[in-house]
Amino acid sequence: MSDIVLPVEVRERTGKGGAREARRQGFVPGVLYGGDMDPVAINLKHNELIKAINSGRFLANMITITHDGKKQTVFARDVQFDPVKDLPVHVDFQRVSAKDVITVEVPVHFINEEKAPGIKRGGVLNVVRHAIEVNCPAGKIPESIEVDISALNIGDSVHISNVTLPAEIEPTITDRDFTIATMQGSRAVIDDQAEEDADGQVEDAEAGEQAEAESEE
Repeated sequence: MSDIVLPVEVRERTGKGGAREARRQGFVPGVLYGGDMDPVAINLKHNELIKAINSGRFLANMITITHDGKKQTVFARDVQFDPVKDLPVHVDFQRVSAKDVITVEVPVHFINEEKAPGIKRGGVLNVVRHAIEVNCPAGKIPESIEVDISALNIGDSVHISNVTLPAEIEPTITDRDFTIATMQGSRAVIDDQAEEDADGQVEDAEAGEQAEAESEE
């Protein structure tokens, strides 16, 4: 669980006009919804929100917001950024409790890459999924999902069935054993393998010709 605490103000004026007014006053407008309660328009201090985002724990973590001395746990569902200034202009929060099961993307962290036979042979890890979408309790969102590739050789793949997920966490895709990463050979490795295959074919052909000649004698 994140240790981020953000004070918020209730925004009386809603709509685009209210959002623009909030930004002029140094706030970032947002919406708080969920938890069987009506949506509420809120404002957050611009600098405090940027600090929270830059902490690296803003997304995929529970956050505490405070208003008039009351605390509430929420989950950041969406952050919109200015396409030019790359600064937050709007944020959506969902009310959650630690036991609520939510859907979230968790980044993948590959470990033991230096031990992989494929890497030692000059191969390259091709990452198919940098994050995995999972269903899990809001209070137990992992910072990352570790994928051990120490046994991966060139031509091998890692599927979700090869990964041990933490308790109470399940992938949202359940109808197939999807691929997370593959080990591919570099061009040099591919050329070497092709050359070895070609040499082997020549040797097999020569051996076949010799055997045929000996049978005719």
